[in-house]
Amino acid sequence: MAGRVVTVAFEGRRARRVDVEVQLTGGTVHFAVVGLADKAVAESKERVRAAFAGLGLALPGRRIVANLSPADLPRKAATTTCRSRWL
Repeated sequence: MAGRVVTVAFEGRRARRVDVEVQLTGGTVHFAVVGLADKAVAESKERVRAAFAGLGLALPGRRIVANLSPADLPRKAATTTCRSRWL
């Protein structure tokens, strides 16, 4: 199963389109965020887990891959965290 969301990221005053695609597959239980350039953003998956836990939910017991594109967009923790929370 795949889900898609179109959102924006800001570079200064300029808004750039960002496609977020999340795919659930079988296999080893794992949560990965790909297409990242900043280590702080890679840690956002822990924020997603915490948000689910705060709502009393658990992540599905499947392999979850969240792909953020375009890959050349510089990602900083603040802009990507907001985007990741919608996954």
